Amino acid sequence: MYAIIADGGRQYKVEEGQILEIDYREVEAGSELKFERVLAVSGDSGLKLGTPTLAGATVTAKVLEETKGEKLVVQKFRRRKNSKRRNGHRQKFVKVKIGSIA
Repeated sequence: MYAIIADGGRQYKVEEGQILEIDYREVEAGSELKFERVLAVSGDSGLKLGTPTLAGATVTAKVLEETKGEKLVVQKFRRRKNSKRRNGHRQKFVKVKIGSIA
C-alpha cells in the first residue's frame, strides 16, 4: 500500500514505515504530522486518484529529528580585480517516519 502526497511544492510517494526528509518546519521531535493533500492511494481495492486531492484521505507521520543537508558552495566570479565571492549553504530538513495511510 502506498500513497502520493504533496507537501512544500513537491510530491512524495510514501509507504508505511518509510523514513522521509521533508522541508523544515517548527515541530518538535516525537510529535505527529498530518498530510491532508493526498493525491492518490493504492491499496487492496486498486488505485484511487484524486481530482486534485482525495477527500477524507490522510497520511500521518511521526517526527524523528531535524537534520541538515550537505553543504553547497555558492561561488560568484567576474573577471575584475577583487570580484570573487564564496558562500556556503546547508538546507534544513525534518526527518519523519510514515505511520499510517487512511
